Amino acid sequence: MGPPDPAPENLLLELAAKSVMGETVLMLKGIRHTGIVVSDMERSLRFYRDLLGMKVWADFTDNSDYVQAVTGEKGADIWMIKLSAEDGGGVELLQYRSHPQEVPPPRRSCDVGINHLAVQVQNIDTLYERLLAEGIEFNTPPIYSEDRGAKVTYCRDPEGIIVELVELVESQQ
Repeated sequence: MGPPDPAPENLLLELAAKSVMGETVLMLKGIRHTGIVVSDMERSLRFYRDLLGMKVWADFTDNSDYVQAVTGEKGADIWMIKLSAEDGGGVELLQYRSHPQEVPPPRRSCDVGINHLAVQVQNIDTLYERLLAEGIEFNTPPIYSEDRGAKVTYCRDPEGIIVELVELVESQQ
């Protein structure tokens, strides 16, 4: 009898491990944050902080050689606000003051590329009503997933990015 199959949460980490000269080197340790370029920081901050309840842990500007090298944008001058969720997940809002842009047309949920940000919430029905009252657009009111393990809905943040709100059903938490 061989070793047990790896737990699903460890499978990705095992797949990311790579052998280098006989030594296992872990390539991926976790997801640090999702960066969202915004056209209006105050409007986006209101959505993520005030309406969704994320906490600001950093608020600064950067136009250093470092940020210009990392982003590949010469002359970049960025206002950054880093927010965290209760579970430690993070969103980084970036407003390129040096490269102002209009909000692009909304992407469809089937468009290729990064598609949506999924966040776990409590009391999805109450949150839905609150966001709706604030003018946030939804595809549908919260509905149960096929396996009834979660209630889910898609909405749009102020930049048109799809945000999936997910409430796990009690037996799944």
